Amino acid sequence: MAAGRFTAMVGMLVWRRSDGRYLLLRRSESRDYGAGEWESCSGRLEQGEGFLQAVRRESREELGLDVRVECILGTTHFYRGAAEPGNETVGVSFGCSADDGSGLALSDEHSEHRWATAAEAATFLPSGHWLHAAIGRAEAFRTLMPVALSEFYRKGDFEL
Repeated sequence: MAAGRFTAMVGMLVWRRSDGRYLLLRRSESRDYGAGEWESCSGRLEQGEGFLQAVRRESREELGLDVRVECILGTTHFYRGAAEPGNETVGVSFGCSADDGSGLALSDEHSEHRWATAAEAATFLPSGHWLHAAIGRAEAFRTLMPVALSEFYRKGDFEL
């Protein structure tokens, strides 16, 4: 495979602090990749932008919400189309929270949204959907993370 550049992206699985429900988004039919698929908020980094800056910008642009970064859920590598250098994407997925979700204003990138518990998402999403793993990790974080460590993360950034 020829050497090439890759795109960096962020993903944000958002839950409401008021009731713990997760925000699921349906990509608009007009999207170039994954049209009509259910996902979480995501976006590409802009030149000179860090991961956390991208999380904050994308959440405002796509959701109209300011979110609080709670944890890193994982990393990803995939191709947006054919397995060619120009389609290669790497990313970091973050677990984020929002107060109550009021003020949610979807951009034209999404046609529909749904707030769902982990159990509801498990029955709603197709078998094998990648969001099952992301929600499972978020549930583990929210259940297992000691309060003191969670508060420590909220005081600073993940970027060094």
